[in-house]
Amino acid sequence: MTLFEFLEKKPLYYNEIDYERMPSAYESIKNRLKIPKIIQIIGTNGKGSTGRFIADMLLAKGVPVGHYTSPHILKFNERIWLNGKNANDEILEQAHIDLQEILPQKFINSLSYFEYTTFLAVLILSKKCEYIILEAGLGGEYDATSVFPKILSVVTPIGHDHHDFLGNSIEEIATTKLNSVAKKVIMSRQSEKEVYEVAKKICDKKQAQLYLCEEFLKDGVKKQIKDIVKKYDLPPFQEINLKTASCVVDLLGFRVDFPTISILQGRCQKIAKNITVDVGHNPLAAKELVNFFKDKKVTLVYNSFINKEYEQILDILMPIIEKIEILPLENERRVATDEIRKICEEKSIKVSDFSKIYKKYNYLVFGSFVVVEKFLRIYKKHEK
Repeated sequence: MTLFEFLEKKPLYYNEIDYERMPSAYESIKNRLKIPKIIQIIGTNGKGSTGRFIADMLLAKGVPVGHYTSPHILKFNERIWLNGKNANDEILEQAHIDLQEILPQKFINSLSYFEYTTFLAVLILSKKCEYIILEAGLGGEYDATSVFPKILSVVTPIGHDHHDFLGNSIEEIATTKLNSVAKKVIMSRQSEKEVYEVAKKICDKKQAQLYLCEEFLKDGVKKQIKDIVKKYDLPPFQEINLKTASCVVDLLGFRVDFPTISILQGRCQKIAKNITVDVGHNPLAAKELVNFFKDKKVTLVYNSFINKEYEQILDILMPIIEKIEILPLENERRVATDEIRKICEEKSIKVSDFSKIYKKYNYLVFGSFVVVEKFLRIYKKHEK
């Protein structure tokens, strides 16, 4: 069975998580893996972009580096980046064969989609990299990426998301994420003061060294970053991500400079003059977009799953919304189309179904990876 056939049989979502499965699976094969220097990235927003900025800067120094991020938008290969390129199908397939040979059958059968692909990524990247950047999935403490020994934890902005798994308060969410930290921790600027309090408490308990980006970063580097943000017209949150990545590179002992800037697909990405797509899908991301589009109006192409904070998100986005076009979704999870339409009617927001792109309007496509993927497939088909 090929990798993609195998993964199709793996469920993407579980009502309950087995917290012992991944650690047990790792124990069964850890002697077969040669683990390089691992940097784990945890947080709510900015994990993918921060990880790619770190990877770009290390690669520019001639350091072999890999980056594991998730989920993908259009193609699975996006998840595993090796020295500047996504892993090709042949590399993925060989790693799948190798992993099937070393993993006990009970774990081959029981590991989740994300757990299996995490092992796959580490197997591929550990053979050719000095550093691996692992992006955590939902959480931190019990995340699949947390079973591997790491030299550094990087904490991006933490906000409300995935309440059903992480908790209802910022304190609960931050605790779940930060319980995974290593002995050295770099933390980006946070919008919630409670995150700093939780971080200090956990780092004190673990005797871990906590570095705050705004204090650690040199003034000269801050000036370089501001110039880059202005040059490439980057949103404010990318300035935060660049600062965080720069702190990491500095702490690792490398000179900080910016020979290349890679923007991951779907991260406030301008795909046409009048179209921006963003996979943020939570209130923290919505606030950043309002800041980015201030004094402008957009047609919001949007949809959400029923367990997300769509009402709060729409309230936040109200200052920049001209009208909303609902993107139809077909998914195993319940979609909040009717609920969103009702909210729009209550708030007197113009609402219709998405049909096509018109050049006279400015569009913001905002939502989960599923929303952005669906839009991009429609858009690419239309462009042809």
